[in-house]
Amino acid sequence: MKGIVTRSTGSWHTVSDAEGNSLPCKLKGNFRIKGIRTTNPLAVGDRVEVEVSGDKTVGIITRVLDRQNYIIRKATKLSKESHIIAANIDQLIIVATLAFPRTSTGFIDRVLVTAEAYHIPAAIVFNKMDLHAGELLQWLEETEQIYSDAGYPCLRVSVKSGEGIENFKELLKDKISLITGHSGVGKSSLINLIQPGLRLKTMEISSYHLKGQHATTFAEMHPLSFGGFIIDTPGIKEFGLTDFNKNEVAERFPEMRALMHQCRYSNCTHSHEPGCAVIKAVEEGRIHQSRYYNYLSIFNGNDWNEDKWNH
Repeated sequence: MKGIVTRSTGSWHTVSDAEGNSLPCKLKGNFRIKGIRTTNPLAVGDRVEVEVSGDKTVGIITRVLDRQNYIIRKATKLSKESHIIAANIDQLIIVATLAFPRTSTGFIDRVLVTAEAYHIPAAIVFNKMDLHAGELLQWLEETEQIYSDAGYPCLRVSVKSGEGIENFKELLKDKISLITGHSGVGKSSLINLIQPGLRLKTMEISSYHLKGQHATTFAEMHPLSFGGFIIDTPGIKEFGLTDFNKNEVAERFPEMRALMHQCRYSNCTHSHEPGCAVIKAVEEGRIHQSRYYNYLSIFNGNDWNEDKWNH
């Protein structure tokens, strides 16, 4: 049997075949994917080969096929290792809000840089539009402009009013989409709205911390009735970058990548050098200051702390 891992909760994995039949499976022995040191050798989205038991109630995963791509983050407890969130993704969707809880550009940029590093197209969906008015709406428009100028599609949606939901479905149609974002931004509510039968668990925002509580506890892939699959992930508080050469960070910012070869020095870090095309573009407003600030923070290896990202 060949299939796709649609759920992974530790030692057990759910594998679905092309007809949609699912089977609980375990890994054969103790093996890791060649060249990748992670806390989990198998991830949602992996394509695998399975030996099925005689009574067809369980399976043993004997082989993991080559990955088209994957996306990782630092393991929550083992900072020196990484955790594969999902594999073989067509696009990554960041669900964000400027209402409650606020999503910082620092978080958005780290997710986008990670997607760029693994050559995964990305888009940003701004949720809870029913809460945006006045200065908050103006702030949203400015934020949208930052990412539209950088080449990322941006959508506005609201679970309560239904705004933008059809556009959201069109974005997902016939693709394998990884949905990520902070806890509380409304990922599960959005998915429940477009695919009601899933009944994913949702939780209220903490009134004390104005932050979300985890509703999803592990990544899981769900088929969409209108075509495609959606991978729901636990709300991510920290999206640490792993295995990055700091000199490659600028290449992960499309607007910088387009200019960096115009710099006077081939090894320009775009932080202080004379004749830097990137710095000139920032000074002239062609690259947004918040993107440049976040680039410098990643380049300098600053520890990521959500409370420090106020830009």
